[in-house]
Amino acid sequence: MEIISERQKHILHTAKKKGRVNVDQLAAFFRVSPQTIRKDLNELCNRQLLQRVHGGAIIGSSIENVSYEARKLLAPQSKKAIGKRAAQLIPDNCSLFINIGTTTEQVAMELTSHRGLMAITNNIKAIDILRSSPGIELIIAGGLVRRSDGGIVGVAAVDFINQFKVDYAIIGVSGIDEDGLLLDYDLSEVRVAQAIIANSRHVIMVADMMKFNRNAPVRIGHISQIDTLVIDGIPSKKFRDLCQEHEVVLEIAEPG
Repeated sequence: MEIISERQKHILHTAKKKGRVNVDQLAAFFRVSPQTIRKDLNELCNRQLLQRVHGGAIIGSSIENVSYEARKLLAPQSKKAIGKRAAQLIPDNCSLFINIGTTTEQVAMELTSHRGLMAITNNIKAIDILRSSPGIELIIAGGLVRRSDGGIVGVAAVDFINQFKVDYAIIGVSGIDEDGLLLDYDLSEVRVAQAIIANSRHVIMVADMMKFNRNAPVRIGHISQIDTLVIDGIPSKKFRDLCQEHEVVLEIAEPG
C-alpha cells in the first residue's frame, strides 16, 4: 500500500482531534488548491481512514463510531439549535426518556428551566446537566456503564426502561438511511433505544444532517416509529416523502 503523505498525516491528525476537517480550511492552511485537498480526502476515504461529508470529511467507519470527544466537536451550533427546538416541544409537567448522545445532551441543557418533569435517562452526562434543576425529578437507569461516554447499556438497562410508559422520548441515532432505517454502532445501546421507543407515547428524534452520510451496522428501527424529527437542514425529497407517508413531523432547527 502506498504510504500516505505528510499532508495527509496532518489531515488525519486534525480529523482525529476535531472530529471533522473542512476542504477550504485545509486548502488555506496548506496553501494548495481545494482540488488537491479533495484528492487527499478521497484517497484517505478509499483507505477507510476518513468518511466524506459535504464540504470535507469526518473520522468514522461503517463499524466503529467516532470518539465521544470528537462527536462533541461535530456541528456544535447545529446541535445547540436542535436541542433548543426539541426542548420547546416538551411541555412542563410531563415524563420523558433521554437517551445517549451529544445531541440529546444539548436537549438536556435546554430543559434545565422546565418545571414538573420526570426525566428518566441512561446518560450519566444528562444527569450531570439536569441534577441541579429543582423542577426536574431525575431517575437513572441501572446497568453497565460505558466508559467512553457515560452511557448505561445492557440487559439491566433494558429491563429498567421497560418498567415505564412515558409521555415523550428524546433519542439520537448514529446514521439515517434514505430508505428510513435508523442505525447505530453498539448492539447493547440499540436495545436500550428500542425499549425507549417502545415505552414512549411520543418519540422525538434529534439528528444533524451529517447522520445521512454515516453508515452504522446495527438497526435501531425505522423512521415510521418516530413522531417528530428535529434536524438542522432539509433532507432529500425521497426522505421527506417517506416522513409524510408515515406522518412524521419535520422540525427544521437551523443554526442562528
